[in-house]
Amino acid sequence: MASEFAEKAKEAFMDDEFQLAVDCYTKAIDFDPQNADFFADRAQANIKLNNFTEAVADANKAIELNPKLAKAYFRKGTACMKLDEYYTAKSALEKGSSLAENDSRFTKLIEECDKSIAVENNDLAKPLSPDLPRSSTPLTKPVTSVKPKYRYEFYQKANEVVVTIFAKKIAATSVTIEFGEQILSVTIDVPGEDAYHFQPRLFGKIIPGKCRYEVLSTKVEIRLAKAEAINWTSLEYSSEISVLQKVNVPSAVASQRPSYPSSKKTRDWDKLEAEVKKEEKEERLDGDAGVNKLFRDIYQNADEDMRRAMMKSFVESNGTVLSTDWKDVGAKKVEGSAPEGMEVKKWEY
Repeated sequence: MASEFAEKAKEAFMDDEFQLAVDCYTKAIDFDPQNADFFADRAQANIKLNNFTEAVADANKAIELNPKLAKAYFRKGTACMKLDEYYTAKSALEKGSSLAENDSRFTKLIEECDKSIAVENNDLAKPLSPDLPRSSTPLTKPVTSVKPKYRYEFYQKANEVVVTIFAKKIAATSVTIEFGEQILSVTIDVPGEDAYHFQPRLFGKIIPGKCRYEVLSTKVEIRLAKAEAINWTSLEYSSEISVLQKVNVPSAVASQRPSYPSSKKTRDWDKLEAEVKKEEKEERLDGDAGVNKLFRDIYQNADEDMRRAMMKSFVESNGTVLSTDWKDVGAKKVEGSAPEGMEVKKWEY
């Protein structure tokens, strides 16, 4: 099943249907959650959808499952660069480059990281404008802006809203965030600067106990747990908005994915899964493959005693006897039974 969905995901990706690719990889991961390639490939599809935070999470999971998977480091580096996380991106790319020495893509992106890091450092070290009045007394502390302003963006999933405040190199101790029933309160108090306050009344209600945030090197990421599965048309509440659009959540899997507008037809994944299972059930195989499938089908639908009987008879008879009657085989050793015209021989090691 996992490989079937992975193949469908690859086809969707080649057809530029990136959201469908993400959905198919999600299904594949449900069946095989230890497959690092599935996470790395879903990261690539998320990058195409500009879901960079999700892409980094997928790449990290792929690296956790397989620390030698070069493409996972490449996709983490790519996504981190899009998030202006240049130091993290460079670290990931350097690790990936050591695993894929002949891949010039790593070298190119590392050079881009170095340029971006240099630009950041130059911006921080810029001298005062010559048009400003000069003081005859040397400055003993850096000049800071009167009031820092930070840009923010948000996106949503069925049960969560993610707010990103783009504030670079802010210490976690300088950030205070509180959650109310329909209020988000953010304070960034950097020493030597006026405190920044952001306190919107939110579009919908949230569950404060399930909300969380993380302070990164270039931003503060806040995750708001929705109290209701409704579509937020904006982050902040407005009295002019009177209708709340309900989000269609057909399954637990769908509730974990971001919602995106699409003109494509929706797909009934439960129906698709049932069809694939039906095809597998009706599939006819020959030889050893057919025997293995028969064994697997019987074992899957058997009770505990039947399974014990099957395993004991199959092992003790060296694969020549398969019994589901535990009362018959439980109290004795099952001897091998060769097909007609053949004989059982014991091999000495």
